[in-house]
Amino acid sequence: MKATLIQEKSQQASDLLKELDLDAWMIWVRETKLMADPVLTLVLGVDLVWESALIFSKTGERIAIVGNLDAAGIEPLKVFHEIIPYTKSIRETLRLTLDKLNPKTLGVNFSRDDVAADGLTYGMYNLLIEYLRGTPYEKRITSAEPLLIKLRGRKTAEELRRIQKAVTLTEKIYQEAQKFVRVGQTELEIYHFFHERMKEHDVTFAWGFDHNPAVDAGPNKQFGHAGPTNNKTKLGHLLHFDFGVRYQGYCSDLQRMFFFGSPRDIPEVVQVAFETVRDAIKQASKFIRPGVRGFEVDTVARDFVQDQGYEEYQHALGHQIGQEAHDGGTLLGPLWDRYGSSPKGFVESGHVFTLELYVTTKDYGQVSLEENIVVTKNGCRFLSTPQTELICIE
Repeated sequence: MKATLIQEKSQQASDLLKELDLDAWMIWVRETKLMADPVLTLVLGVDLVWESALIFSKTGERIAIVGNLDAAGIEPLKVFHEIIPYTKSIRETLRLTLDKLNPKTLGVNFSRDDVAADGLTYGMYNLLIEYLRGTPYEKRITSAEPLLIKLRGRKTAEELRRIQKAVTLTEKIYQEAQKFVRVGQTELEIYHFFHERMKEHDVTFAWGFDHNPAVDAGPNKQFGHAGPTNNKTKLGHLLHFDFGVRYQGYCSDLQRMFFFGSPRDIPEVVQVAFETVRDAIKQASKFIRPGVRGFEVDTVARDFVQDQGYEEYQHALGHQIGQEAHDGGTLLGPLWDRYGSSPKGFVESGHVFTLELYVTTKDYGQVSLEENIVVTKNGCRFLSTPQTELICIE
């Protein structure tokens, strides 16, 4: 029988323990419908109610200690070799299980800089320390961030298939929008068209529906995370989109630029701005490869933009994509405090990134593009078809 994606990722987690020389990794959760650890969708895929310990050992054991009413829902997943239900308290069962494994290092899910690796709440951390007090394991706790970064970042073949399909469907909807948009429409009209097409293609939102897609018409609309308005499209104006879908649990994230008018009507300042953004993305794609750090990739694009006389863009060049549009891990960004240590992380084969940036023109607003790539052994491959020219709506 072919392994499910959850089984594949669980095996990947076990392999990473050996690679990182981490004796054991424990996901420590409760009431996950209310407060879900981000990693659960990778290695479990169901909710847990009572205090639960999902333990992965470097020696290969996978043990789930869960409330007795949760046990039956976990068994069919065939992820854990041993499922231990409890009724009154998890404390003693947890301590006995750790005694059996005797890990010298016990990774749990907390992180200062990576939200996708920071699934352990402060309350649950304190509870864990209380349960382990008087045992050697209290002092052996360490952050599982290195494991979680690699587990989320190294996409399996099935994960890549789903992301590629999400990208393909996103581009399909963009193509349909190209036939729909015209001068005189409001941003809201166009926004609702995208939602109708999503239903037809049986996909959901890669991020909040209120600003997916972002629809930005004209020079006075500030790009960002605000929703569409009653601004109308006009001849000679730009139209910007930021749009992504979720297909079978995996996301896309693409930006596109339209212009209302013929190619010969494009103002030179707009054309130069577009080419700068397009070519900065191209330069970054040529540079990225396994072993470089995230900030090094960002610097290539950032320097290119500034060398053309533009101010630097005010965000990272690229974030990882996976089950979330912002999937954590190594960031292709500058060494700013807001990003913590994420830009210092290494790029690896199998990582999926956005490459996105903007420049600002004086009279026509911002020009912004975003592509999706997967890192390969020697460089990268585009999952999206890069936009090389402004899409003209005549």
